[in-house]
Order: sequence, then structure tokens, then C-alpha cells
Amino acid sequence: MSVTLPVALDPVRPAEPVRIMNHAAITGWGSYSPSRVLTNQDLAQLVDTNDEWIRTRTGIAERRVAGAGESTSTMGVIAARRALEQAQLAPRDVDLVLCATTTPDYLLPATACLIQQQIGCTRAGAMDINAACSGFVYGIAIASQFIQGGAARRVLLVTSETLTRFVNWQDRNTCVLFGDGAGAVVVEATPQRTGVLSVALGCRGDVERMLVIEAGGSAVPASAETVAKKAHTMRMRGNEVFKMAVRNMTATAQEALAKAGLKLDDICAVIPHQANLRILTATQEALNLPAEKMFVNVDRFGNTGAASISLALGEYLQMRPARVGDHFLLVAFGGGLTWGACVLRWADVAAIVQERAQKLSA
Repeated sequence: MSVTLPVALDPVRPAEPVRIMNHAAITGWGSYSPSRVLTNQDLAQLVDTNDEWIRTRTGIAERRVAGAGESTSTMGVIAARRALEQAQLAPRDVDLVLCATTTPDYLLPATACLIQQQIGCTRAGAMDINAACSGFVYGIAIASQFIQGGAARRVLLVTSETLTRFVNWQDRNTCVLFGDGAGAVVVEATPQRTGVLSVALGCRGDVERMLVIEAGGSAVPASAETVAKKAHTMRMRGNEVFKMAVRNMTATAQEALAKAGLKLDDICAVIPHQANLRILTATQEALNLPAEKMFVNVDRFGNTGAASISLALGEYLQMRPARVGDHFLLVAFGGGLTWGACVLRWADVAAIVQERAQKLSA
């Protein structure tokens, strides 16, 4: 008995030949935040806490919570479509879909595969990345390598999290921190000497279990006992994570700057992972960075994990449109334990879109 397999390539347009271009630039960006807002006053009805206690320790006033029917993939799809629209690209023009998340819809299939199918990227491969809150920086590193190596021209990087479904609402030390949301960027090949200038990545395996969700994997399979112990929710040793986050975000930011041949004075804005305000302030001071150069929106969104940098970058660009040649420093620390930083030089996006349109219409 013969089986006919579905054709993977888009039937309308054959795959474009890939020419190696040595630069990978962001040409589209989009984000999505759930409509439900959970304030500190709301949390005070669930756990022994109050607005002053949360603001003093975290700087967070409110966060967003995914609603019924929303998941990591559905939020990611909305952000991805907005990024493609911003880049003036059709889904079939994408070569690879990446999804950075700690909270996938399922262990199998990968969330990137669900997003790829839902938005119609019929020519694209897809895979997930789990580097926790460092996921956006790791994703940028992977996307740029695919482009710089000539394996892809356009990569759609989606970062999406439903972290509120993995918190213990009786643990006030963790449940006040996290929110849900999604962001996405299009990373595209260009001959312009712009885009990703440098990447610095690091890891120290979390054998001490400073930041974990212990149950649900092959080491501790789900059972009635693990559910009763709330072992499927996040546990964190906050003081130790705080110290490691500040130390490694500072060091990796300096490493990325050195690799790019730049100094902090050359940077237009630092877009950090929005962990909590104390970590951001301590990192800013360790870098000797003026406060106005570090973009902060953790007060309104909380810690959205892998999605936080893309959400913050999108909001920054909406408030202060980037100019060609502007330099950005992105830096993160997350579970794993992982950390990373990258330096971007903003491209002439309009020129890239115009050149691409001419080629695609030829």
C-alpha cells in the first residue's frame, strides 16, 4: 500500500535560492498581551501580601494573565502575525520559525510547530528553544547564525509565555512576579553592515535547583503525589538568583559590547529582561549606566520570561522609533541557569523592504 505524503513547499512560490549575506537585521516586530490585568490589590485577595510589599521588593504594580482559550501558541500566533505585517512579509516568505518558551502548549508537539501551521509558514522549518528568561537572546543568536551561514534568509522568532499557569498562588515570593504575554521579531538577511553585531551566551547548570519546575518531565513524572506537592509549579531561591542575575547580566553585557567593539556611550538603549526592578537597578548601577538609558516596563507586565525582552523592545520602538545606526544592548538572565547579551545596530529597514519587494516581484 503506497502512502502519499503532503508537499512541504508552498505550491504558489518555489523556495528562493539562498545567497550568503553576512548580516542579520530585525525588520519586523510585534507583541501581544492578554486583556486581563491582575493588580497587586487583586493578589492581596489570594495570598498574604499587599501593594506596598510587592512594589518595594519587585517594582511590579500589575501583570497580565492569559484568559480561557489562550495559550502560549495562540498568543505567539498573534505576535507573529503582527511582526510579519510590520515587516511586510507573507508567511510563505519565512524559512524558519523559532519559539522560545518555558511554558509550551505540550511536551509534544513543539509550540513552534503549532505556530508555524497556524500562521501558514508552509515553507519553514520549526523548533522550540528553552533557555528560560534568556530565550530571546538565545533565539537571536540562533536566528543570526542560520542567516549568516546562508541556511535561511528570514527567520521568525516568537517568544511566548503563560507563566501564571505554573505558579503556586499560595507562595507570595513567586506568584507576585510573573505575567503572561508574547512578542515576535523577523530577523532577515541584509548586505547592510547592521543587525546583530555580537552575541555572548553563558550557562551554569542549576544542580542546586535555585529556579525550577521539578515535576512533569522524565526525571519526576506526573503523579497524584507531585500534584499534591505542587511540584508542577515554580520554586525559586530568590536571594541567590538575584546575586547571580546581577553578576552575570553585568559581565555578559560587557562581553557583548567588547565583541562589538563598542562602549556603553555608543548604546542608544539597554533593553533588559524584565525580571524585577531591584535586579534591573542593581545591574544598571553595576554597569554605571544612566537610568534613562535602561528601558523598564516590569511595573506593568511583571516578569514574562522569554517574552519580556521582545515585549519591551516592541514598546520601546513604539514610543521612540529607532533611527538607522542606533545601537541597542539586549541582556538577560534566566533559569537553567542561563544568561546572554547581544548588540544590535539598527538597519535601514525601509531599504531592506524595498529591495526585497523588487526581488520577490521579479
